[in-house]
Amino acid sequence: MAKPRIKVPKKAAAGDVIKIKALVSHTMESGQRKDKEGNVIPRKIINKFVCSFNGSTVFSCDIDPAVSANPYLEFRAKVMESGTFTFQWTDDDSSVIEAEKSIEVA
Repeated sequence: MAKPRIKVPKKAAAGDVIKIKALVSHTMESGQRKDKEGNVIPRKIINKFVCSFNGSTVFSCDIDPAVSANPYLEFRAKVMESGTFTFQWTDDDSSVIEAEKSIEVA
């Protein structure tokens, strides 16, 4: 199973724009390579990423097969209240990798 690693500040002031870093361990198999026996290795890539804060989407993107293994994303979000960021990576087979990080806003 893929393992997400997330960096979100633990605290911020209301109205701060914070930097968020998200990385997930994933092979991102394109479906164009072959194994030792000459069989095509099935395509298995993450094709969608969504970050939500307290239920509202703050960042999302589609991911193409050309993205390398272990995709890394960095983006910024403005926080006005304490809450939880929810991160979701969706794979070709519709499986979803999820992670959460909380932030305290003073």
